Amino acid sequence: MPETPGPTVRAQEVRQRLEAERARLRAQLAEIGGLAFDEGFADSGQVTAEKGEVDALAGTLRENLAEVEDALAKLDAGTYGTCERCGGPIGEARLEAMPAARRCITCASARG
Repeated sequence: MPETPGPTVRAQEVRQRLEAERARLRAQLAEIGGLAFDEGFADSGQVTAEKGEVDALAGTLRENLAEVEDALAKLDAGTYGTCERCGGPIGEARLEAMPAARRCITCASARG
């Protein structure tokens, strides 16, 4: 089934969703940044493991935040909804499910 062009998605609604997601991600990063670890805890391996988990989560949150900010920049530039790989439109259903999608479903499935 061919995708319908992304530009039919209402820009203001998309912007609101992306801005809300950006705020949520920033709040989560701030919360993680405020976590304290007890360096005097007897099981230093546990502390190290927990720090590793927090660092991994923070990395994922930063990546997601970068994607959201990139999508907002594309809205401003008028290129939102255009696949970065093939230059074709990203389907409205895909943008509804993933507002920060960078590729159409065909290119995303190819992962090349």
